[in-house]
Amino acid sequence: MSMTKKEQRLRRSRQTRVRIALQRVARLAVHRSNLHIYAAIVSDDGTQVLASASTAEKEVREALGGKGGNVAAATAVGKRIAEKAKAAGIEKVAFDRSGFAFHGRVKALAEAAREAGLQF
Repeated sequence: MSMTKKEQRLRRSRQTRVRIALQRVARLAVHRSNLHIYAAIVSDDGTQVLASASTAEKEVREALGGKGGNVAAATAVGKRIAEKAKAAGIEKVAFDRSGFAFHGRVKALAEAAREAGLQF
């Protein structure tokens, strides 16, 4: 039985989630769609979202001129999530790429967040 693309991605993400849960740190979860990229920092027990940023936010959309599906947009979201995390007093996170390849937009988001001072 063949799996859909989404099922394959979710299967890949499962082991990562287990490993991150053992680390007892907040996780920076990333979701990528064709139009947008989203980042959320989830508490170490997985119960609440401590900070989030995405290209669907009004300010971000205006700054990017509506183009949320490219590397420049991902970089902006990475920067923004790091700033919001700092404001919430979070320094260390585990990067959860949710089964997406660490490449292109996902990589750009991660590197921007690192540069803006998030540790992972």
